[in-house]
Amino acid sequence: MPKAAGTPRHFLDLDQIDTDTLLGILERGHALKRGTAAVALGLDKPLAGKTLVLIFEKNSTRTRVSFEVAMRQLGGDVIVLEGDKSQLGRGETIADTARVLSRYVDAIMIRTNAPEKLAEMAHYATIPVINGLTDAAHPCQVMADLMTLREHKGTDLSGRVVTWSGDGNNVANSWIKAAAHFGFEMRIASPDGLRADRGAVEWAQANGARIVEGSDPEALVTGADCVVTDTWVSMGDQDATNRHNLLRPYQVNESLMAHAKPDAVFMHCLPAHRGEEVTDGVIDGPHSVVWDEAENRLHAQKGVLAWSLLG
Repeated sequence: MPKAAGTPRHFLDLDQIDTDTLLGILERGHALKRGTAAVALGLDKPLAGKTLVLIFEKNSTRTRVSFEVAMRQLGGDVIVLEGDKSQLGRGETIADTARVLSRYVDAIMIRTNAPEKLAEMAHYATIPVINGLTDAAHPCQVMADLMTLREHKGTDLSGRVVTWSGDGNNVANSWIKAAAHFGFEMRIASPDGLRADRGAVEWAQANGARIVEGSDPEALVTGADCVVTDTWVSMGDQDATNRHNLLRPYQVNESLMAHAKPDAVFMHCLPAHRGEEVTDGVIDGPHSVVWDEAENRLHAQKGVLAWSLLG
């Protein structure tokens, strides 16, 4: 028989989960980071007896390590499947894989390229499916980013200003959706041809978010509480030379950070290409919170796992 009854709690994207639930996940992550698991969950090892399978069709450092450590620290077990070493890499359908895994384990995390693969996995699985990254969204990363921003700027983010400078990629899309939930103004500085997804922008605006788009990074960084960027060339991107030429004016350097608030923070989901999208002086400088941000992948994902598996 399938492992789960009823509707599984999938964590697929930020526009598919209500604000109160996201806040609850973050609060639980904060509590687990403080070590107050007994307060947060009533148990020291709340996921004992549970097994998470991690499916990687894209390489990973932070996603793999943080999910493995999170699950083990919560008392559960982990199995890792790499796409080219499983039957997914030999022609088995996502649907069949979802059906089979639902009979063996308690949750699935998948890191893939096409969002359609994620949707198919969730449709056929009878256990929770977690989005570890697609080309369209990276919600676990942005939950960690939000956790970090709350630690440095207070738990109420309404009225804050977050500026993204660079490629309007999957992480930017998830930041845009987060703005609708948490009330901060989201500014996106990016060149024509590398704008954020229109569907993400329109959804956020329809749900009350203030989204400002433009091609002048200095103007959009001015007065920001947080400046965020990401690599110019992600796995699978084509035409690296053209991307570098388009994005060079969007580099986050000391000059650009000087336009933000004096106490602004700098974020980057990593891995960083130093000297390209960010300079050493910024990523290693006083504004940088990237190491807190990287650590919070662990704690935010503990909150996601606990919600998906325990409610």
